[in-house]
Amino acid sequence: MGQKLQKSVFSRGYKLFLARLREARLAAGLTQQDVAQRLGQSQSFVSKCERGERRVDVIELRAFCQAFGVSMPTFVRRLEVALRNRA
Repeated sequence: MGQKLQKSVFSRGYKLFLARLREARLAAGLTQQDVAQRLGQSQSFVSKCERGERRVDVIELRAFCQAFGVSMPTFVRRLEVALRNRA
């Protein structure tokens, strides 16, 4: 059976998601300001998302992926690997 779903932004899985989000930005050679401009948001918005102060929904994740120049399926595959390795 599956793993119990934790709702907190402080869950281990969400922390891994945030780490992968930041890693994807850095791998693309982008600053938070660069991403913010591509998203039409402020740098503080990107910072809050990366720190877990603001939860990222699936539509926002898609926009982040587009800003990084990585497909959403590729991002999710990498996240899945990280989650499996930490389980």
